[in-house]
This record gives sequence, C-alpha cells and structure tokens, in this order.
Amino acid sequence: MERVKAKQRIENLRKTINYHRYLYHVLDKQEMSDAALDSLKKELCDLEIEYPEFITSDSPTQRVGGGPLKEFKKFKHPEPMISFNDAFNKKDMADWEDRFERLSAGSKRHGYYCELKIDGLAIELTYRNGLLAVGSTRGDGITGEDVTQNLKTVEAIPLKIPTTNDQRPTTLIVRGEVFITKKGFELINREQKKKGLKEYANPRNLAAGSIRQLDPAITRSRKLDSYAYALKTDFGQITHEEEHQILKDLGFKTNPHNKFCKDLKMVQEFRDYWEKHRGSLNYEIDGIVVAVNDNKIFNKLGVVGKAPRGAIAYKFAPKEAQTIVEDIIVQVGRTGVLTPVAVLKPVNVGGVTVSRATLHNLDEIKRLGVRQGDTVIVGRAGDVIPDIRQVIKELRTGKEKEFHMPKKCPVCGSLVEQIAGQVAFKCVNKNCPAIKREAVYHFVSRKAFNIDGVGPKIIDQLMDVGLIRDAADLFNLKKDDLLNLERFAEKSAQNTIDAIQSKKKISLDKFIYSLGIDHVGEETSILLVKQVKSKLKISELIYFFKNFRLEELQNIPDIGPVVAKSVYDWFQKAYNVKLLE
Repeated sequence: MERVKAKQRIENLRKTINYHRYLYHVLDKQEMSDAALDSLKKELCDLEIEYPEFITSDSPTQRVGGGPLKEFKKFKHPEPMISFNDAFNKKDMADWEDRFERLSAGSKRHGYYCELKIDGLAIELTYRNGLLAVGSTRGDGITGEDVTQNLKTVEAIPLKIPTTNDQRPTTLIVRGEVFITKKGFELINREQKKKGLKEYANPRNLAAGSIRQLDPAITRSRKLDSYAYALKTDFGQITHEEEHQILKDLGFKTNPHNKFCKDLKMVQEFRDYWEKHRGSLNYEIDGIVVAVNDNKIFNKLGVVGKAPRGAIAYKFAPKEAQTIVEDIIVQVGRTGVLTPVAVLKPVNVGGVTVSRATLHNLDEIKRLGVRQGDTVIVGRAGDVIPDIRQVIKELRTGKEKEFHMPKKCPVCGSLVEQIAGQVAFKCVNKNCPAIKREAVYHFVSRKAFNIDGVGPKIIDQLMDVGLIRDAADLFNLKKDDLLNLERFAEKSAQNTIDAIQSKKKISLDKFIYSLGIDHVGEETSILLVKQVKSKLKISELIYFFKNFRLEELQNIPDIGPVVAKSVYDWFQKAYNVKLLE
C-alpha cells in the first residue's frame, strides 16, 4: 500500500474504532460485533507496525477503554487495568513467546496458565479489613466507575473475606469478570419482547447495562454471575495458578476450567478444545487468556504500550470479520434468475476462508448500501453460508462504485427482464448455457438424484467437452467417454457410471424435485406426488401433468396459484417434455 493511502486508511480506521469503542465502553451500545472490531483493530495495528511514523498517542492501539459515565462517581484504580494484545493463530503465539523469551531467557520453561476469556464486564474489587469497600468498572483503565452497590447484588462476589491471619494485608484488591448466562440472557430478552421493549444485542451488553443501573434492585433481578481472575495484592503467591487457589480459599468464585499448560503445544490443545466445545458452557467465551505462570518473570517482563508482555488473549476464529468488496459479479441460476455476488478479499470467518458472499438481489444491495470497494463485515449465516452483515461507510474513500443490474445476461448476452411483481431479474433465454448447467447441478444434488461422486466439477467437464447437454444425457454415458477426461482412470470411470446407473430408479417426489421447477421444493414435490398417485400410475406422469388443467392444480391442498402456474407452464414446454421422455 502507498504511504499516502496507508495514512488515509489509518486515520479512517482510528476514527471508526474510536467511535465504536466509545459506544461499547461508555454508552453500553453496540453497532458492531466484537469480532468485527477486533478485525479493524488488527488491521490498524498491522498498518502501524508497517508505518510506525503514523502512530499517534490517541490511536486506539495506545489506549484501553472509554471514559466513565457521569451518573456514577469516578474511582481511580491503584494500578491501571490494562488489556491484552490479541493472537489469532499459532504463528502469533510463537512470535509472542519469542519476544518475551528474548527479554527473559528461560521464561517459557515455567509454563503458562490458561483461562477461558469470558465475554463480560471487567471489574475491580477493593476490600478493607475484610469488607467489600469499593467495586468499580474498568472505565478507561486509569479511572473507572464506582458501582459498589450494584456489585453487592451479585451472589458470586463475597461481601466479606476471612481476616484471621494477622499477617495478611488490610487492603485486598481482586479483579474479575461479571457476566450473564446464556439462559439468563434469553429469559430477559423474552421479557423485553413481551413488553414491546428493545432486546439486548448480546450477553456482554446486558451484563454491562445491568451493572450500570442506578437502581440496584434492577441489577439484582438480572441474576449476574462473576469469576475472579487476578489477585493484585501480595499474598506471597509465586505463580498465577497459586493466585487462583488463594482466591478460591478466600471465597471467590474462580473458573474450574482454567488450566496450567507446560508449553505452547498444550496451550493450543486447550484452545482448540474450548473452541470446539464452547457451546457446552452456560456463558459466552471468545478465546482464552494465556499468561506466563511465574509471577516474578511476569512482572519482570513488564508492559508494552497498554498491554502486559507476559500475557496474551488467544482468540477463537471470528464469527465475523472485516474485509473488502473487490468486485460485484452476477451469477445466473438454474431458473435464469440473476444473483449478484460480492467477490471479497479472502478472510477467515469461523475457521473458514471466505472469498465470496451472495447479495441475493438488488433490494438487498440497496438495503445494505454496499458498493464495490467498500469495507464490510462478513459473517456466516448458520455458521455455514457467507453473508455481508454491515458496510462500514466511515471508511469510504470516494472511489467506491455503485452496482447496477446488467441489461443483458452476463453468460449468453440475451436480454434481462425483471419478473413481474418480484424483485428478481431473469435471463429470457431458456437455452442459456448457465441455466442448463445449473439445472444439471440441481439434478444430481443430494436432495434430488444424489449421484455419488458426480458434482459440479465433473458436470463442468462433461458439458465443456460436449458429452452431455442436459441431465438426461447422464444416463447415456459410457465408461470409455470418461476415460478421456482428466482425473479419470479405469476404476474411477466405472464407479461413476455405476453410481449414475444405480439411480435409474428413485422415488417420484425426489424425481419431481430434481426437475428444478420454479417454486417447487421438497414439500411441494411430496404434495404433487400424493395427487398423482391417487389418480394414475407413475409411468403416466408426463401425460398426466401435460394434460392437467391449471384450475385442477390450484385445487390441490396447499398448492397456491403461483406454484400451480409454475408447474403448469413447465410441463407445457416441449423442451421439458422431451427431457422427460
């Protein structure tokens, strides 16, 4: 990236991150997910490393949170409540270990203490003579908010701790996390919905909002939970692991899943296990915190910027991430409908590299306001299908391009028309190569003929060399036809032919579904089959549907006029009848 462009990008990233961090830390509002904000922050950090001359003291990489709200008294922390730098992969972790090992040789031999990184609100508890005196939020890391009365309503936080040992300090400082369980979050949102009130975006927002209630009774009703994770007062603790045991002995709730790991290999195993099993927990986590276990070495390593050198947050693969829309292309489906697709700069989302995301239709593009060149937040619907969640308009440079639906099909060049009463646009050429190809893809798909080993790549090969023109041609293929194709040997060719021939008999509902008739899915196929079987033999299918009156189709229970018209029209076309024959 050129220096001028890098400087502009850095400035835009800072402005955007500062705005969203202010919403998140100060106003308890969230317009962007944590994963998306992390992604922006990482890009900024990487750019500042590449262009250190552009680092400024007010950069988000140089600070920890937002300022405290005016509704609560300010509380200055005895020591800054610093945050952690992030790691996202094995290389990041190895680099982190190499950095502190150079500063303190032999550090890694003492192992690491690993904790689950709970998505909650960081707090600090100050006890004087055994009694809880002050409970505060992180705030900006230097000054937080005194929310003592609200924290006293959290059952997991002890109001009094043992003071029987005369040698113990009279002042005790503990840090921890306040959070709400998944079940608690669902129950409260259910109540909000019943009352017609706005639902909370996520458990972290709800926990933060609950702690900042002016009425402690409201906080109590939220049934918050808490884990202690740091003992700042000197009790003679030698290791971080020992620190947690002391906290437990003093009556604090600590996370039972935390674990000592002797090396980064064990750390990786711990992280991978909890990334896979986090759904079994009753609270949200977004990674693990890894700290050098030996406190003497940890303290010796000190702080760099606003983060400790001896600890790091090892994040899970993000459920959302930020990337760039490099292009918007148009694909033609099996029914001729044109679908705009965003071509993305490849990005890791939930452990999968995403490079494309469907934009569905023109209305969706307008709703999102997405343009070629935009910076966007990408997720995976149902943890499977990539989709664009948000456009970060603050990062626009003015060079982004608006999308316009083409007037001609991008595959065959035929005219494109908008379907009456719908948002969709369609290629009018029934012989469009893209339509034929997509129709065969659908025919062999799992829910249709489910032909083992025959997928889009093989279909492409067969159509490109002219061995098939439509789905019916599949059943005329011979082994010798396949032997001339790339990646086919005697055995694989025979297996493919056998797989195709084995599907000559299939249930009628799957057969109807495989035809790819507009608006006819699995359920509609079953409804049509019931009607067919009550009237005639299966062998008379073509004659039956071809001669079926539109009114009769509309009278079938649960078959509406749109579906009936679609089925009727399909069987009136000579090309389709020929395909069936």
